[in-house]
Amino acid sequence: MTTLHKNLIDGEWVGSDGSQNVNPSDVSDIVGLYARATAADTLQAIAAAKAAFPAWSRSGILERHAILRKAADEILARKAELGELLSREEGKTLAEGIGEATRAGQIFDFFAGEVLRLSGELVPSVRPGVGVEITREPVGVVGIITPWNFPIAIPAWKIAPALAYGNTVVVKPADLVPGSTWAIVDILVRAGLPKGVLNLVMGRGSVVGQTLLDSKDVNAISFTGSVATGKRVAAASIEHNRKFQLEMGGKNPVVVLDDADLDVAVSTIAQSAFFSTGQRCTASSRIIVTEGIHDKFVEALAQKTKSLKVGHALDKATEIGPVVDAGQLKQDTDYIAIGKAEGAKLVAGGELLKKDTEGFYLQPTLFTEATNDMRISREEIFGPVASVIRVRDYDEALSVANDTEFGLSAGIITQSLKHATHFKRNAEAGMVMVNLPTAGVDFHVPFGGRKGSSYGPREQGRYAAEFFTVVKTAYTAA
Repeated sequence: MTTLHKNLIDGEWVGSDGSQNVNPSDVSDIVGLYARATAADTLQAIAAAKAAFPAWSRSGILERHAILRKAADEILARKAELGELLSREEGKTLAEGIGEATRAGQIFDFFAGEVLRLSGELVPSVRPGVGVEITREPVGVVGIITPWNFPIAIPAWKIAPALAYGNTVVVKPADLVPGSTWAIVDILVRAGLPKGVLNLVMGRGSVVGQTLLDSKDVNAISFTGSVATGKRVAAASIEHNRKFQLEMGGKNPVVVLDDADLDVAVSTIAQSAFFSTGQRCTASSRIIVTEGIHDKFVEALAQKTKSLKVGHALDKATEIGPVVDAGQLKQDTDYIAIGKAEGAKLVAGGELLKKDTEGFYLQPTLFTEATNDMRISREEIFGPVASVIRVRDYDEALSVANDTEFGLSAGIITQSLKHATHFKRNAEAGMVMVNLPTAGVDFHVPFGGRKGSSYGPREQGRYAAEFFTVVKTAYTAA
């Protein structure tokens, strides 16, 4: 009999009804049974977080440091186990799953250190005999809503700073992948987190997420997901005058110039576009190539794309795992049909694949002769589908790269210091990569974008303090 993994509310594991968590590599493999919270459950979780806030926000830094450090140590010690769980529920290859679990442990370790580095400023006033202190304080109850594509790293990089800076948390993971977040919460509870400080409510966004948005007792919302849902988060947060942080979509360009090293360009872009099954908001889906290298590059990338091994996520030979579920697979294949209808040339992939186990397998797909006004060049597909756009020169490449409503990540492949330097300064993106994949950033530096990709302070690293704290200015007369 499958064990029911329950919600955590005010330090108690609760819940009686659950839904199955299915492996996209093998739909007969049930990863686990996970409880579904009701609106009433969510309200109880919010109330518990509110009640726990006064004590936790004033807790000693050694207590917070010890809990986060203990959690980090366990995550890293169990990275192979947690990585396998992640790969089973989301479909990343085992190597990617273990890598993501490792990153989650590193994030908790970093913020355990940040607890001990909390600081402020002491500055003189313009008035003689008056001192000014500038300090940071926790926001309050933080609602965290996470997506399915990074089911352990994204919860980690939101939960860890929230707790480190003294906030209490209600976290709602994506309905497709509750297992990894449940495991993180379980680790934190056993690390000694007081009851009510962290609450887990799993279930549908229309129920759990909406209740978080509607509550006046939630002081901040950190959300990663679709643009449409992000707009709803923003509207509801403005209604309650709360802080909100949005990480949404991307349509990330990578420019390949005539002087690029062909091998570097092909390997870098194949990784950016297709690894993690293309299900990354930082994936390269628009490949902008200048005329001199275009034909050679397209031929080489098409061959590389065709050679990528698609298979079960836990098979060590697999390079590309399955799409996360049937709905996402349909979205991918619909966009492939749209690309063909728009006149783009399909040069590799696009086929549904049958494997030894029933899953959601799609051969990575490459279009050429695309233009930047096609839907496949403007709308986020969120799958292993990329398009090549031919341009005359660097100036046109930069113009096309910036011609998008998104602005998360951008890349350039070149041996020209002049063009690399100019691109870093003029690419309209929050993160820029030179001769590196557009996907993949370090855990200790800020993450986020511009335009329609992001709103609010950056995530990760020391910049996380901008969202998870509020600034206080205090004056004292001598």
